[in-house]
Amino acid sequence: MVQQSVKTTIFAPSILAADFARIAEQIASVQAAGAQWLHLDVMDGRFVPNITWGPKIIHDLRKLSPLIFDAHLMIVEPERYVDDFRTAGCDRITFHLEATVHAQRLLVYLRSNGVKAGLAINPQTPVAMLQDVIEDCDTVLVMSVNPGFSGQAFIEHAIEKVREARALIDERNPDCLIEVDGGIGESNARTLIDAGADALVMGHSLFGHDDPGEQLRRIRSLIA
Repeated sequence: MVQQSVKTTIFAPSILAADFARIAEQIASVQAAGAQWLHLDVMDGRFVPNITWGPKIIHDLRKLSPLIFDAHLMIVEPERYVDDFRTAGCDRITFHLEATVHAQRLLVYLRSNGVKAGLAINPQTPVAMLQDVIEDCDTVLVMSVNPGFSGQAFIEHAIEKVREARALIDERNPDCLIEVDGGIGESNARTLIDAGADALVMGHSLFGHDDPGEQLRRIRSLIA
């Protein structure tokens, strides 16, 4: 009998929600608790209302951890900046379908330069919009909140979108990962995994606790 491999859920703490006065300590905490990626939310004040950090900060953060750096570019014209983030140390770069008119070209460019390429879709963007680019994606990021703010309530329809994305990916590009971002915690992590998610981004649900590493261990135990 051939045994099926058990899928390992990827946990990607979003360090935008961390206490930056304790950033090294908090990164070390979630790393020790089993996080595989660090999620880096890049905002430009145009695609989303807030402004966060640029390549210089990511370059400095790179010194603090060997984990995979998972950059989420919530910026217009991401093609103008991807090289800077790649050089800063990002292993995976995800940009928004809604933010560029040449998504397929940028996906191919990232992959040709050794970066895992991801495409994010906002809550109002249907999964069907990925039909013509899914083979060029290493990651599909389903937004389960409207991008731009930490701590928002989870949008329940995202669960059905994950199921739709799972069906598309299984048919057309089985190596592509499904990542979900926004409002994820112990109450819905298991549901998202069962729907087909591979990677879960968690911000406030981890860093809103005094010990984010212990909270990550708790969530991992609940879905084991």
